Amino acid sequence: MRIDVLTLFPEMFAGVFGSSILGKAHDKGIVSLNTLNFRDFANNKHNTVDDMPYGGGGGMVLKAEPIFGAVEHVLERQRRAEDGEEARKPRVILMCPQGRPFTQEIARELSEESHLIFICGHYEGYDERIRQHLVTDELSVGDYVLTGGELPAMVVTDAVVRLLPGVLGNEQSAVTDSFSDGLLEYPHYTRPAEFRGWKVPDALLSGHHAEIEKWRRRQSLERTLARRPELLDRAELTKEERIWLDSLHAQRENSAEN
Repeated sequence: MRIDVLTLFPEMFAGVFGSSILGKAHDKGIVSLNTLNFRDFANNKHNTVDDMPYGGGGGMVLKAEPIFGAVEHVLERQRRAEDGEEARKPRVILMCPQGRPFTQEIARELSEESHLIFICGHYEGYDERIRQHLVTDELSVGDYVLTGGELPAMVVTDAVVRLLPGVLGNEQSAVTDSFSDGLLEYPHYTRPAEFRGWKVPDALLSGHHAEIEKWRRRQSLERTLARRPELLDRAELTKEERIWLDSLHAQRENSAEN
């Protein structure tokens, strides 16, 4: 996979892209992580990339020319590298509060692509023609506003890259993560079996794989009910699991009333 990030602050990505899982994935050649300063594509002598909005109002708006120029530069460079081979068109992703809320499902979807381009904005917003004629996706990492799109782009990149084959040391890790099956992940324990009087649950020490999986599934369901109950509406549950959850929910309501 190739990932290009268009940003006014490429230096922000050096530590993140060169460390931990992302750094290892890059070193292994599983993913190519690149940054490009779109100020280099400004078409004026002062290299300005923003201007006042038509119609007035507060803040400045990112101009279309440098963003289009940077994306087209990346596409041309990629075309030359592939020497005429026909490649899938990249997903051009705008990081902004108005986008689709980013989820694990979207991370899996993007992990199947061969080329992603992220656009990190600043100031008041983007010239609308960028949204209309350049990007393929708009993504948001939450209902809040950050200074720019750099941190959200790092978040999405990390979530996507760790799903690529060969990135994680244990491929099962990505399968059992929270949200991988629509639920929160079950609790984890490691040695010692007892710490300050707190013991590891007997099921995990039993060596009985079926019992361990049953315990983990119940814990995942219970934790999701307690912390993110809305996720259960979309989760794939058996009839027995739904009956058990209804019973557990009723018990909690009775306890709260008493």
